Amino acid sequence: MPFDAVLFDCDGVLVDSERITNAVLRSMLQDLGWQISEEEGFRRFVGRALTDEVGVIEEHTGFAVTSEWIAEFRRRRDEALAVSLQPIPGAIDAARQIAKLYEGRVAVASGADRRKIELQLTKVGLDDVFAGQIYSGMETAYSKPAPDVYLAAAAGLGIDPARAVVVEDTPTGVRAGVAAGATVLGYCPPDSFAHHEPAVLLRAGATRTFSDMALLGAEIQSL
Repeated sequence: MPFDAVLFDCDGVLVDSERITNAVLRSMLQDLGWQISEEEGFRRFVGRALTDEVGVIEEHTGFAVTSEWIAEFRRRRDEALAVSLQPIPGAIDAARQIAKLYEGRVAVASGADRRKIELQLTKVGLDDVFAGQIYSGMETAYSKPAPDVYLAAAAGLGIDPARAVVVEDTPTGVRAGVAAGATVLGYCPPDSFAHHEPAVLLRAGATRTFSDMALLGAEIQSL
């Protein structure tokens, strides 16, 4: 085995959630007067914790973001995800295959809040694969691109983070994995508006990129 464990990001890696979440956020920002496009919404917010971006929202709207506003966003987001969320093509079989190969030494390390992570994994049928090994960047001192959530996941599995492979799809997440000392694979399917170009993830520090989640096991074994 080339590694001791595999650590997965969630949004954009296991679940196709970014368009859903971004649409809810853009609707609420437009209600505040910021006519933000889908493309700008992805560029500014995908891969980042919303609580870290309140300054950007206040700058463009003049609205002082409150905890109540963020709670309402999460309520609407979760409602939309519960209805429309789908897994990334090939992700369910890949995660199950890798969990079996690594004898359960897998974890989800996401910048999202725990409620969202658990809702999504349950919705697509992966909650049993990652039971007891879910880590939220909102429960660590610093969120991505800081390495905290990946260091927490490695510690939870009892492994050296340098012996972990991280699967990410954003430059923010890639930098977090690299900062943790892990080897990072960047997922970037072709012709996907919701994902970054390979060059972007490579510049952030990914060792390699791949475009088909069904081939993840082979990609890890070939590193």
